[in-house]
Amino acid sequence: MNADVYQLDGKVARKEELPEVFGSAFREDIVRRALLAEQSRRYQPQGHYVMAGLQTTAVYVGEYGVYRSGRHMGIAIRPRQKLAGGAQGDVRRIPSSVKGRRAHPHKIEKVLEEKINSKEYKKAIESAIGGTANAVLVKGKHSVNHSTMPIIVEDKMEAIVKTKDLIRILKILGFEADLDKSHKPKLRAGLKRYAKSRHFRKSVLIVVSDSAKVDKAGRNIAGVDVCRLKNLTVEALAPGAKPRLTIWTEGAVKGVERAIEHAKLR
Repeated sequence: MNADVYQLDGKVARKEELPEVFGSAFREDIVRRALLAEQSRRYQPQGHYVMAGLQTTAVYVGEYGVYRSGRHMGIAIRPRQKLAGGAQGDVRRIPSSVKGRRAHPHKIEKVLEEKINSKEYKKAIESAIGGTANAVLVKGKHSVNHSTMPIIVEDKMEAIVKTKDLIRILKILGFEADLDKSHKPKLRAGLKRYAKSRHFRKSVLIVVSDSAKVDKAGRNIAGVDVCRLKNLTVEALAPGAKPRLTIWTEGAVKGVERAIEHAKLR
């Protein structure tokens, strides 16, 4: 499998033989499973104090002939506070009462993380990389005129440190329409508290080698992400389990197989 290597001026410099991983079939089921496993790692564990709402003098006494019994008093028989002289206080302890316990509190022993085998996770990354080389799948989500994928750029791109230079190069390579689309914030409909929230669509992903400097230039462009090989994840390659428009540098292509061997769920 061969691919064109582009210069920073948009011209094709030469053709390069690609690793076999770029020919992998895209398996949405495996990619989605790995994606959920990655996202579950970001869940924040929650838990409540087990005695919350229960530290009170309230006690349930509903039997006949028992001291403090609530029978024949014209009040509901519920756990009530103990007051002086055997008087009945307010209802406590139960979820429906004021200052009572929660009905279904979060439990710290609940398992939030999705598990996935290491071999299956590596297979998901291979599948996601193969999806970025499928022009039909990528064009279904992004506005791009390239007829062949993947898009490989010479290593000079890794030395870019200014945002304006990176934007200029992306436009030269033919990604201006996709960048403009990602710059338009997507408003979230529904509740009023979400009315002012802005969500920028995912645009170009730039995969570089571990020694690149371009990540500082790309972090301020809405929709554009720069990912080093050592940080490569399924979510970066296929957000929403759909292949993403991806630019690979020559150094990233050469080291992608080694990166897959050391890939693990973070």
